[in-house]
Amino acid sequence: MGTTSRRVALVTGAATGIGRATAIDLARHGYDVAMADLPGQKLAEIAAEGEAAGARMLAVELDLRVLASIEAAVETTAGALGGIDVLVNNAGTQLRGAAVDIDWDDWDRLMSVNLKGQYFMATRFARWCIAQDRPGAIVSTASTHGFTGIANQSVYGISKGGVIQMTRMLAIEWAGHGIRVNAVAPATVLTPSRAAALADPARRQMMQDRLPTRRFPTAEEIAAAIRFLADPENASVTGHILPVDGGLLAV
Repeated sequence: MGTTSRRVALVTGAATGIGRATAIDLARHGYDVAMADLPGQKLAEIAAEGEAAGARMLAVELDLRVLASIEAAVETTAGALGGIDVLVNNAGTQLRGAAVDIDWDDWDRLMSVNLKGQYFMATRFARWCIAQDRPGAIVSTASTHGFTGIANQSVYGISKGGVIQMTRMLAIEWAGHGIRVNAVAPATVLTPSRAAALADPARRQMMQDRLPTRRFPTAEEIAAAIRFLADPENASVTGHILPVDGGLLAV
């Protein structure tokens, strides 16, 4: 497939975990990919895998806590790759702890990335699409914690609940512009960001036993779900939150 027929995706949090798997998956399925992450993240190996599949791979610095960085990421991607078709709004951070021990600054640190940052990433992408009179697709990473309650994950779960409602609200607002907005809601995925939380064998077994399939979804499975939601063939799928959860939410 030549570069002229490839679509363009901007993937945030691309250096590791779900973002990394998604950047590689999209590159293998006809996308050129802008890999956005914090300065200093190692992206060369991901770029090499994508380029081996025939994709153009672009490293973009992004700090979701800074509006100017968000706007620059959109403009840099569009300028270098000839536009943007898909935003994978994936970057996020974790916070575990008893609710009574979370302080004001803890809340702000997480929300500035997981909710505020994702919101303004989506709006700046949509602003670009509307200015270009060009359709687009946004796929955000939510979580089953946005649907269900679990101890010691209050702020994280609240942020992901916000992403779920953000998805619905923006899907309605932008439908007339041809901008589809969807999200995936993974259960616990075995990524580097989860390593510390799952280091305790008892906790790991408890989290696994909550899933009817009795196994954690993989980052590659989440990437495949993101690709499905991004695909223009699914033009009527918008405002949808797709659980990839081993049946957790069916219980």
